[in-house]
Amino acid sequence: MKVFNKRARFDYQILEKFEAGVSLSGGEAKAVRTGHLNLTNSFAKIIGDEAFLINANIPIQGAKDYNPTRSRKLLLHKKEIYGIKAKSKAKNLTLVPISMYTKGRLIKIELGLGKSKKKFEKKQELKKRVQKREIEKEFKLG
Repeated sequence: MKVFNKRARFDYQILEKFEAGVSLSGGEAKAVRTGHLNLTNSFAKIIGDEAFLINANIPIQGAKDYNPTRSRKLLLHKKEIYGIKAKSKAKNLTLVPISMYTKGRLIKIELGLGKSKKKFEKKQELKKRVQKREIEKEFKLG
């Protein structure tokens, strides 16, 4: 199962990608495997020497006193964390989750270092999509 964060590619220009593991509880892992998660408003942050996934919504059915948007630890090597931290501070980039997927029995998350797009860049992208759709529609009809 692979779940995408559609807003990540729309709001950010992704410059570099990383793969990381995620520390989840049993119920959360089951929810991810069945595709019950939302990465739309989430982001990753490096605090100290550790990386965390913040505000990812992974609901568990029938759980009491459970916070579905709690912070989850990301499993990365120290060298990767230091590299990401240095790049993000030097170029003022944001660490954004692009997708979460299963790889065998493991659950992985694809992170991207991204530069936020300006409003006019987003409008241009939407116009290009509409034009592309219209061209494809004409080819199908003609």
